[in-house]
Amino acid sequence: MDERGLLDLIIAVLPGLTYPDRILLQQAFDREEDFVIQSKGNIEKCLKRELICFWNIDEFRVRAEWITSVCAKRSIQWVSWTDAAYPPLLREIYDPPPVIFYRGRLPNPEKSLLGMVGTRKPSPEGSEQAYSIAHGAGLAGISVVSGLALGIDAMSHRGNLSAGVPGYAVLGSGADEIYPSSNRTLAKRILDHGGAILCEYPPGTRPAKWNFPARNRIISALSRSVLVVEAPQKSGALITAGFALEHGKELWVASSSAMRQYGAFDKSGTAKLADDGAEIIFSARDVLEKWNMETADDKTAAVTEWCESGKGLASSMANLLEIEL
Repeated sequence: MDERGLLDLIIAVLPGLTYPDRILLQQAFDREEDFVIQSKGNIEKCLKRELICFWNIDEFRVRAEWITSVCAKRSIQWVSWTDAAYPPLLREIYDPPPVIFYRGRLPNPEKSLLGMVGTRKPSPEGSEQAYSIAHGAGLAGISVVSGLALGIDAMSHRGNLSAGVPGYAVLGSGADEIYPSSNRTLAKRILDHGGAILCEYPPGTRPAKWNFPARNRIISALSRSVLVVEAPQKSGALITAGFALEHGKELWVASSSAMRQYGAFDKSGTAKLADDGAEIIFSARDVLEKWNMETADDKTAAVTEWCESGKGLASSMANLLEIEL
């Protein structure tokens, strides 16, 4: 362990702080031993505001020690905002997590990720398109980052993994608390393919509804572009879309729901995003075109063949039924 020791974990578990507060403290201190001797008043002077919270630095350190112990037992690693290995795109947002916990391998910062999100209760057309676009993107070497939820998230992960690329899932719980439990096998496949399960929560953290909007900002931050496949009214995917716009990302919508003007997918959902200016994606070839990846190589040819073959529907329906093709 370097001179920072448990410093970043201690800062991550301090109560009553905002994300910018925690980053400020990580920048202000270099060593654990310098931080743990600070009084609450000293920290308030550093932050230039009063802290209305319980303060016992010894208990915070014990909590950080416990976290490192559990991480070691459960094969969970962690990287702080101060570490060179911290995802660079995540570092650029206003409210980056002070610490990221993960299982597997962090994304290669030299490779762009495609964020794919959508409803937990998709239409058959939405499920097929999520799988097909994610698979086609994978054939071009593009990895997907999503939330491991039921529906569109799961279909996006499955389609991408079926193309043989690593995938990335961001959780609204600890890295050891896969939710929903029915996606544990899918989580294992992500790890087996060289991807990662990431979160900002310590091990043992159970999923909570207020955690998911926060995790959506991480999905957006890690992505080069965000594709909303289906998003009915009040969908969490629309929260991710909002973060994408805030982060200056390209925001796209899938054609299967963007063009549907009735039912659950009304003007308040995906179609409204399209009306507001989000570009419509029909297939993985559109992703390659927008990322200027269209070349005469074998990968582009494989994507074109996949998009024109019509295999996407059969593959996605088989995944819905959990049948291996």
